[in-house]
This record gives sequence, structure tokens and C-alpha cells, in this order.
Amino acid sequence: MKPEFIQPRTGKQQLEAAEKTAQALRDGKIVILPTETVYGVAARVTHPGAMERLRQIKGRPAGTKPFSVHIGAKQDAAKYVNRMPPIAERIIRKAWPGPLALVLPVEDPARTPIAENVTPNLLEEMFFEGTIGLRCPDDPVTTRALADVGHPVVAASANRPGNAPPCAVELAMAELQDQVDLIIDTGATRYTKPSTIVKINADGTWQLLRTGVLDERAIRRLASTSVLLICSGNTCRSPMAEGLLKQMLAAKLMVSPEQLADAGYEVLSAGVGTMGGAPASTNAIEAARLSGADLTGHRSRQLTGDLIRQADTIWTMCQHHSSAVLRMVPEAKNKVERLDPNRDILDPAGSNIYEYTQCLEQIRTALEARSREMI
Repeated sequence: MKPEFIQPRTGKQQLEAAEKTAQALRDGKIVILPTETVYGVAARVTHPGAMERLRQIKGRPAGTKPFSVHIGAKQDAAKYVNRMPPIAERIIRKAWPGPLALVLPVEDPARTPIAENVTPNLLEEMFFEGTIGLRCPDDPVTTRALADVGHPVVAASANRPGNAPPCAVELAMAELQDQVDLIIDTGATRYTKPSTIVKINADGTWQLLRTGVLDERAIRRLASTSVLLICSGNTCRSPMAEGLLKQMLAAKLMVSPEQLADAGYEVLSAGVGTMGGAPASTNAIEAARLSGADLTGHRSRQLTGDLIRQADTIWTMCQHHSSAVLRMVPEAKNKVERLDPNRDILDPAGSNIYEYTQCLEQIRTALEARSREMI
């Protein structure tokens, strides 16, 4: 029997296709579905017949290499682990949904939240040697379907063993059309590479298992604790704060400021009222120099929603900067605060070098207290 073929193009059609996909997975059917990287073939974990078919398609006998669990919302990752490592929390918050699969440590699969809805004999379909692979794809049909299906779903690339993962539905159909029940075609995938795979170890370190869309540099940035400092023009206060904080963290970690990324920290600054590209002000450069920080290479950066979402902590110079952040990204409310919780750090623009050094000292005092919280 030929599989059903759906080619959604409009928003309404995509919604209908997501509902159709979720229902097919609930019913134990095998589905070829799109992601942002490659087309995948998916099955519901709690339907033994579907899992047996998927294993036959991919040439993976029971008890061997498991499939990655695919979820429709990043917060669902917590259902599959006993304790989420902080580094994994940072990566998930910044990278999902997106082209990254994580292999996470699991102390006891039987005591994970998902185990309440999965019989013990089916846990091995998801967990393997104290780990689980999780992926949260970014596709308008698949992401919604996974969020709505109500059961754990596993998937792999829609190709026969040993062949290249398909970036177009025609390639997936040529490989597996006679073995599936439903095919969703949303066109060529956004990327021409597979997802990156990163393993998170129990001690908080990570390993790059497969380079895909994201390279090692991108993963290093995602894994870092990221601090974003915000003022108005990003030419005075926040650049001085950035320079000072880099110095403080480097000293505490016994590395150079240039090695902070390797030590797991990223410090950036931005302005709510700049178009970007402007140098630090002359007095800011001089005040920072007197404290040992070099702002001569600084160029202002415009605050964006992506910067806000990627930051772990956001410190603003004034309350109105915090308000600006929340207008852009309301869900950032739990990570944005004034750098000095007791008062605003006022803009010294147009003042003399004495006023700049006074401003810098207020910034330093606040940062010393904050940096103790960080390390």
C-alpha cells in the first residue's frame, strides 16, 4: 500500500499536517518527516510494532544502538534525565529548537519522569549505557507534531544503513517509500548538513561526537556562561564594565582575558540606543586604561533579541535599560537585573575624566559583588 503524501505550504496546511503527523505517530505508523537538517523517519516508542518496523528499516536489532528521542519543546528534555547538568541547561536554552542533538547522562532511567509512562522493557529503546540522545528540531510541522503527540518519539535519518542522510524528500522517498505510512514534504531542508552531536559528561565536560551545522567554536560559545552588560550607546558604561569583568574573571580563573572562552565564560556588552560600530569614547578608553583594561578595539553593538536570549545573565546600568530588555524579550525577566541593585549607574557622557573614573569605580564595586556570585 502506498504511503499517504502531504505537501503543506501555507500556515493552515502546516497546522493540518502537524495534526495528521501526531495522529499517525499515536496510531503506531511510521512517518517520514522534515527537520531543518535532514528528513527523518520516526516512530512512537510505546508502540512495540512501530519500533520493530523502525529497527528493521534502519538495520538496528533490539538491544543495539538506540535512536534519538525527538521532542517538540525544549522544556521536555527534563522528562528524560534524573538531573539536568547546568552546562546542558545553558546549551538547551540557547540552541533549541535547532540543529543540535545532545547525549545526556542518566543515572537511573527507571527513575526519570518519562519512566512513569513507559514500561521497563521499552526504556532500552531510549536509554543506552547510562545516556540518552535528545533532539529538538526546528520545523513548523515536525516541531508542533512532536509537541502534540503525547508519547515519546524516536527518529533517525530517512535513509537505508550506510547511505547519505537526505536533505530533500525525493531522496528519502527513493530510499524508504515502500516502508512507511506517511510522508510530509516541506521542501528542501534549511541546511545541507546533518545536526551536530554533543555528549555531555556527568562531570560537566563535553565532547563533540559529530560536527554538523554547528562547529566546535559554536558549541564552545553555547556551553559558556554568558554575561551581557547593557547601557544606552555601548560606548561608555557597558564597555568599561565588559573590560573590568573580563579582568576579574580571568584573575579568578588564573587565565588571560583572551582565554576566558576556553575557561567557559563569555562577556559581551551592547546598547539599547545604538546602531553599532562606534568606538568607545575617549574618556572611557582612558578610564579603563588606568584600570588595566584596553577598550581601543571596542566597537559598539546593538542590542538584539538573539543577544538577550543567548545570555545567561544580563546586567544593565539603569532600570530603563532593564525595561527595554523586557520589552524586546519578556521571557528574560528571570535573568535581567541592574548591575548595581541599589541605584542606577548614570551616564558620564560629556563629562570629564574624573566623572568617568567615578563611574568606573561604581561599576567595579558592583562587579566585584556580582563576580563572587558567578564563581
